[in-house]
Amino acid sequence: MALDTKQSEIGGAGFGSIKLGRMGWSLVSLLALLALWQLVSLFVDPRHLPGPLIVLERIYTEFLSGELVYHVSATLGRVAAAFVIAMFIGSAIGIAMGRAPTVDKFFDSWLIFFLNLPALVSIILCFVWFGLTEVAAVLAVTINKIPNVAVTVREGARSLSRDLNEMAHVYRFSWWKTLRHVTLPQLAPFLSAASRTGLSLVWKIVLVVELLGRSNGVGYQLQIAFQEYDVAQILAYAVAFIAVVQVIEFGILQPIDQRVNRWRR
Repeated sequence: MALDTKQSEIGGAGFGSIKLGRMGWSLVSLLALLALWQLVSLFVDPRHLPGPLIVLERIYTEFLSGELVYHVSATLGRVAAAFVIAMFIGSAIGIAMGRAPTVDKFFDSWLIFFLNLPALVSIILCFVWFGLTEVAAVLAVTINKIPNVAVTVREGARSLSRDLNEMAHVYRFSWWKTLRHVTLPQLAPFLSAASRTGLSLVWKIVLVVELLGRSNGVGYQLQIAFQEYDVAQILAYAVAFIAVVQVIEFGILQPIDQRVNRWRR
């Protein structure tokens, strides 16, 4: 017993050191990227590639003026709305197609069509049909995200355990209880993959939507900076929003992923 306890303590210490090592490598990698950026900027016209310190100064200036917070918040609102709607509808479609072969065969060609529909086409069509409104902007992003979610969740639904479903039937689980305690826990890895890959896709499409048809947001600011050939402004908003998305990834999505997958350990 004492030997087992000692081994577990050693294993726990090793895990902690590995975790610290990964964080250290991430920090070293980031610092190396910044150093490379600074080095290259010394040999390039600052108008074309300003150094990281100049970009950080611009971020600070935009933050103090309130412009950065305003435009990033507008973009995050659109990202959140499109992301939630797409995850809900896409998951429902994926589960239906994965569990019902007839539904899968009938709608598979639809799914392929929307997977290959260019984002720019759907954005332009939504603006033409519904005007330059928030509804059109969110709808355009949602249309592009739903097929990706559906494909990922469909694969998970196809691999659901029949034994667990039969158990739920024997114990007369309601459809809600079956969904909550049998289906969703098995789909958790697929939902996690769909959400984490989808977040990066959604915010990139949102920027295009804002660039083409909105009067605020990060995409709108990038358009203004492009017209003024202000590379520092472009990099400032890009870096700031990437930092926000990384905070969401490490502060929200990863903890949720770990929590919903605890039952597998």
